[in-house]
Amino acid sequence: MSRKRKKSTEHAIVIAARGTVAAAWFQNFVTGVILFAAILVGLETNHEIVAAHGPLLHVLDKIVLAVFTIEIMLKAIAELPRPWRFFKDGWNVFDFIIVAACFLPIHAEYATVLRVLRLLRVLKLVHALPRLQILVNALLKSIPSMGYVSIFLVMHFYVYAVAGVFMFGANDPTHFDNLPIALLTLFTVVTMEGWADVMYVQMHGCGAFEEMAKVCSASTPQPLLAPFFFVTFILLGTMIILNLFIGVIMNGMNEAQEEAKKLEDAKRSQEAPSLAREAHQLHQKLLELAEVAQKLEHRVQSEHPDR
Repeated sequence: MSRKRKKSTEHAIVIAARGTVAAAWFQNFVTGVILFAAILVGLETNHEIVAAHGPLLHVLDKIVLAVFTIEIMLKAIAELPRPWRFFKDGWNVFDFIIVAACFLPIHAEYATVLRVLRLLRVLKLVHALPRLQILVNALLKSIPSMGYVSIFLVMHFYVYAVAGVFMFGANDPTHFDNLPIALLTLFTVVTMEGWADVMYVQMHGCGAFEEMAKVCSASTPQPLLAPFFFVTFILLGTMIILNLFIGVIMNGMNEAQEEAKKLEDAKRSQEAPSLAREAHQLHQKLLELAEVAQKLEHRVQSEHPDR
């Protein structure tokens, strides 16, 4: 009897854990704790607040860690009698690593590492919000295609950087003295930040600008070649290649949304047979109870015909 009572108690605990994990209030509570943890980490960047309320912040941080630990324990209990299924979900593994990292025996001299690990708790918000999961999945799906676009972008930068050193290196050593500097200059140009000023130096020569008198040794104006160089670089780099990244991400977003919809439909299709099975089992039990009731009624009538 005690064994049956123990099993029923364990079964009740598992059902309670599953109900708690699936409840909307619990998910909203965890989301709120994640946001609170993000605020705590932000407050620790203020030295005055840390000096005045350091112990309180430390206690609140321990409470946040306890909540995240209980969350993982409830999710693992909900998977009983096969708790290892908890780790089949990549997001659960992600949450487990973040929480487990906070329990590492890190000494005071590595306090910065501990703060960074605590900062990672903010990333749990991705798991808490399904829409953010779709966005992250879209980015992950876009990585292979983005790799090829990145190769194209690197080739574009490399060709123009080498050409820029050859054409503008003597005139403007500040921006095109060597290949690394030229690559950094073109990165600034592709963001459309101050690109016109760099182009005008090449168009009119460094001698036309007083602020460049110290580095200007061979002023060579190129009024036609410089505009062609920068305009074609921006058209190819900013207008075309960078927009390819957006197109690849949008395609990955559509694929992620379709996959999320398929998973949701599959989950519903799995739940439907289980509900039907439970309804059938309940119907069978009702039939058995009705049959027992009929037998009892016949027995009573046979033993007491006057009633």
